[in-house]
Amino acid sequence: MITMTINRSLRSQREALGMTFADLSRRSGVPEPTVKRILGNGHQQASLHNVAAVADALGMPLHLQAQDPQAMRQAEARRKAEAITRMAQATSGLEGQAVNDAVFEQLVQRAAVQLLNGSRRRLWFR
Repeated sequence: MITMTINRSLRSQREALGMTFADLSRRSGVPEPTVKRILGNGHQQASLHNVAAVADALGMPLHLQAQDPQAMRQAEARRKAEAITRMAQATSGLEGQAVNDAVFEQLVQRAAVQLLNGSRRRLWFR
């Protein structure tokens, strides 16, 4: 599904260029009715191929940019470790055994390391 942000950007670019739907259809190789649907309300299902062709014809090529896998794993481990540690602290807080910020950070770091060294399925499971 095309997002509203992409839809608005494509529509604005077409208008700024003064390009008709017919012109855009010819330049992109995408049938005119499909171009109109893509630039319409943004809620229509459109193939990535067609959206990319229209974007390219408008001088707005779509690029997929991969993030560093290790950085993503570390960020997910940190997020999950914080959530787990907060749950444990909430329970401990009720019992009057909550820890200070420095100890909390150590617990988060320890949990993150365990998540990174454990099963990848467990890391990504929500």
